[in-house]
Amino acid sequence: MPKKVDPEARRDEVVDAVFRVVRRAGFEQASLRNVAEEAGLAIGSVRHYFDGHTDLMVFAMRASLDRVSARLMERVGPLPATEDPGERAEGVERMLAELLPLDERRREEATVWLAFTMASRTRPELRPLAQEAYDGMRRLVRRIVDGVARHRPVGDPVVETERLCALIDGLTLEGVLHPDRMTPELMLRALRRHLQTLVEPSG
Repeated sequence: MPKKVDPEARRDEVVDAVFRVVRRAGFEQASLRNVAEEAGLAIGSVRHYFDGHTDLMVFAMRASLDRVSARLMERVGPLPATEDPGERAEGVERMLAELLPLDERRREEATVWLAFTMASRTRPELRPLAQEAYDGMRRLVRRIVDGVARHRPVGDPVVETERLCALIDGLTLEGVLHPDRMTPELMLRALRRHLQTLVEPSG
């Protein structure tokens, strides 16, 4: 009897192949043919599950966003209910560290996501997902800034939100492009220092 294939599992296999091609060779090399070869499948098998290259790329970008979001939701919680600024900073750091390329898994995720985000500039079908991720991070960071504001004045929360988002974006980009210089230790030190200035009362 023919082997029964789980469609969801097969789609996940193809998406993982997309990620490997993108990490190794870039977004533009993630053609149906290259992805099928990476997955060890005939191109017709890939077309059986995806209508074409656009459908595959949108599905893969959604999968990337969902995987990171699911892991982040496991980490995100209320700001620590403590009057100790150091403890509040540590709690926020644990949440935001999930967005930084601090280990191989997170570096691979960040590499793939940056490739998709850059591609969305010229590929309209990817823009809604890029915008969703952009808005989602700002909602998370604004939630953190508002939590800090319940303990001490933080100035303009819109500006503080953008400052923290810009720091995370910059550290992520540098961590992907220059991992030998922007090490996990340096990323955490930079994030920690910024959070200290945010949550600690000014002199």
